[in-house]
Amino acid sequence: MSEIVIATGTRADWGLLSPLARALAHVPGTKVRILATNMHLMPEFGNTIAEIEADGFRPDALVPMPGGDSALERAVAMAVCLEGAARELARMTPDMIVILGDRYEMLAIASAATMLGIPIAHLHGGELSYGAIDDNIRHAISKLSALHFTSTENARRRLIAMGEQPHRVIDTGAIGVWNFCNFTPMDRSELENSLGIELDRPTLLATFHPATLDPADPADRCRAMLDAIDSFPGHRLVLTYPNNDPRSEGIIRLIKTYAAENPDRVLLIPSLGLRRYQSLLKYVDAVIGNSSSGILEVPSAGIPTVNIGIRQDGRERAPSVIDCGDSADDIRSAIALALTPEFRAKAARAENPYYKPDTLKLMTDAIAGADTQALKTKKFHDSCTDRL
Repeated sequence: MSEIVIATGTRADWGLLSPLARALAHVPGTKVRILATNMHLMPEFGNTIAEIEADGFRPDALVPMPGGDSALERAVAMAVCLEGAARELARMTPDMIVILGDRYEMLAIASAATMLGIPIAHLHGGELSYGAIDDNIRHAISKLSALHFTSTENARRRLIAMGEQPHRVIDTGAIGVWNFCNFTPMDRSELENSLGIELDRPTLLATFHPATLDPADPADRCRAMLDAIDSFPGHRLVLTYPNNDPRSEGIIRLIKTYAAENPDRVLLIPSLGLRRYQSLLKYVDAVIGNSSSGILEVPSAGIPTVNIGIRQDGRERAPSVIDCGDSADDIRSAIALALTPEFRAKAARAENPYYKPDTLKLMTDAIAGADTQALKTKKFHDSCTDRL
């Protein structure tokens, strides 16, 4: 029996990983275990551990982390997570752990797994996002990992250039894009009942996260986005919480006040969850903010993304993504462009560079068939002397 741990810390990464967890659970001789931490265990962010349980998994390990809004508090939270993850992984003794992305709690978990000799399978390595410290964290996790699933061929080549062995780096496409293209959406009435609103008018969906390498106050950046959206009063706004990155608390205070002041036009919700989020993409006119989802998954919905500021700088983009500055005027102009019939038609036919038809199978087969003992040893691939 091979035991695979799936590590998850947020609504976003569980939404991406849940189909992979289900697929692996159906592989004979494979047992899936869940390690949940960070935002899943924080009621103020929607008690999203319930989403894991709703998908049929009972987390085997819970690793609480302290909150706080400063970089120092996040560093301390990482230390707490590392200790908790180390104790839980030592108890479970899995054959492999699956980690997605670039968040600070995942670096802590990857560090614990490395010290315990547990091979890491990493999703979304090799990507670039210059506007956040996540870029550094992503590359660090990649160097601790033994098996890699990249979202594009360019990302695969970057990992090989970083010394990862080519046969262990697989261009699978992005799991979130596969999820969107293969899910069963909620019908309109079910979605409306779940949200508590009627989708009877044009709607925008917005999320704004702190860009951790931007020196400006992220609440000021978010206020500029809201000011721009106010120029389109005929549109309803569905607004979701940011992740609990440093300085996110100011954003949350701002959007709570904004929603309270605009109850007839704004729905504020801490977490939509995967199915509601994906279903809602079929009814909104555009996605606005600086979330990676606007770059990766939203283009497959055939709608425009207005990507604000520096947080996603460096990522590959579909033609449906409009990049704009941080000012209200820049954002307002970008939204106006996104809502034109011409750009909406362009978005509807745009090809998504993160799409592959067999993403889930490629990942499932590679994890289930991996020689985990061999993965415990890494050899640096020196592109100066070795052939690709």
